[in-house]
Amino acid sequence: MSSQDSIRKLVAEFKNQYQYLHVLINNAGVMLSKRTLSVDGIEMNFAVHHLAPFLLTNLLLDILKKSAPSRIINVTSAAHRMAQMDFDDLQSENKKYRLFKLYGVSKLAAMLFTYELSRRLEGTGVTVNAVHPGVVNTNLSREHSAFSRGFAKLFFKNPKKGAETSIYLATSPDVEGITGKYFIKKEPSESSEESYNKEYAKQLWEISTEMTKLDPII
Repeated sequence: MSSQDSIRKLVAEFKNQYQYLHVLINNAGVMLSKRTLSVDGIEMNFAVHHLAPFLLTNLLLDILKKSAPSRIINVTSAAHRMAQMDFDDLQSENKKYRLFKLYGVSKLAAMLFTYELSRRLEGTGVTVNAVHPGVVNTNLSREHSAFSRGFAKLFFKNPKKGAETSIYLATSPDVEGITGKYFIKKEPSESSEESYNKEYAKQLWEISTEMTKLDPII
């Protein structure tokens, strides 16, 4: 998911085999201890947590609309609450690399994308919601210390538990037609104040379109 060319190939292969798509869950993630660039030369947190779902979702919008009612679920994080958008340095080129700060920024970008996409898809039958799964023990911490990995295994949610809200949003008739919301433990919640900034969302959309070389779709 860090490679834009790989994403485009995935979409081409999918459309070659299938005519409909009713649910799209964007749930790729990274947590690297050192600043790392993707094959496209983009900081990895921003590439995977925001640009990947932005590109993948936009390229699948035609089939999602055709398949309506359909649902898009973006897996984000409560870490977005600690972040602020810095449009002059989205990839942490000018500041010291701080993992959790940059991780939070990429998740805030995912929140802004969710809300902007829901506005653009109004009336299409395609819903878009974000979810905070909780702190889940996955292989995101594989590069961290043995102590950190052991702590995660003992105290974090297991993946099955962490997936519950995503599955709920993907399948439950209770959320049919609900869009532009942020869910925690299957309940709609308030996200950070900055995540609702419509001007930031539009600016981020324009920047993301340029960074993915995406032709305007919606």
